[in-house]
Amino acid sequence: MFRFFTQKNWFIWSWIGSAVILSSLWIQVKLDVKINEWFGEFYDMIQKALAAPNSITMSEYWMSLLSFIKLAAMAVSLGVIISFFTAHYLFRWRTAMVEWYHSVYEKARLIEGASQRVQEDTIKFTRIMESLGTSLIEAIMVLVQFTPILFGLSIGIPIFFFGDWDYGLIVGAFIWSVGGTIFLIILGLILRLVGVEYDLQKKEAAYRKILVIAEDDGTVRPKTIEELFDDVRNIHFLSYIRYLYFNIGRIAYLQANVLSAYVFLAPAIVAGVVTLGVMQQIIRAFGRVEGSMQYILKAWPTIIELASVYKRLREFEKKIETSEKILIKS
Repeated sequence: MFRFFTQKNWFIWSWIGSAVILSSLWIQVKLDVKINEWFGEFYDMIQKALAAPNSITMSEYWMSLLSFIKLAAMAVSLGVIISFFTAHYLFRWRTAMVEWYHSVYEKARLIEGASQRVQEDTIKFTRIMESLGTSLIEAIMVLVQFTPILFGLSIGIPIFFFGDWDYGLIVGAFIWSVGGTIFLIILGLILRLVGVEYDLQKKEAAYRKILVIAEDDGTVRPKTIEELFDDVRNIHFLSYIRYLYFNIGRIAYLQANVLSAYVFLAPAIVAGVVTLGVMQQIIRAFGRVEGSMQYILKAWPTIIELASVYKRLREFEKKIETSEKILIKS
């Protein structure tokens, strides 16, 4: 699965390509910081304009909007270019995987579900790995950039529960984010979501295989097919009920998450010790720090899918390796 990073012929795409993607993430985070600063300045200007008529000029207002358009245009352009580059990067990774599977397919084809592993799971694996990997790196970069900003903005501001403690907002974000993440991880483990996803794909693979055989074999007809589809139905219904329980906890937490920054800022807002612009900066910075700490929480369904795909591909590769050893001994 990771031969893409160990083979010399893929060095440029794997390592230099990864460096390009990571560099783009850093630039995007720096642009996000600039946009956060713009929000603070813009809302302070709005507050000033609303408090006293004609306290700002029309020129100042349009120039402020133009500065945002410039930042947004840079972010959009970079995002589009990197999205195009990443698509090629992922296909090269998939190619590195399937080249090895093709080279051993004479043995691999005898393993149940081989076609699905090589065709479908290689696509899923590379896409999910790229998505989760870049999200993790971006979350770390955001923490590095926004934590000092949040700390600087919260100095001297009263925070709910923590009072005037300078680290109150950061600690509050940590407790809320990490606590919620741990709760949902435990819930996912109790519900065995990874196991259910793995079983679901296994039942689907068996059902798909019998349908393919039935195209050419007239003896494989309704009874066998329906029995396998019953297994598919049962595992799907089981996954629906377990994800129902999981989503109750997950969605309820994410909805409460919308108010978390406002709860911590309640004493400062009521006392009127922050301007509208500073409040907007704090809320955006708090949201970015909080969101980064909630990486596992937000990516949990994707992590479950990746664990299932990895488990299937690893099992497939072990069977190939075992068949090679048997042939060598014989």
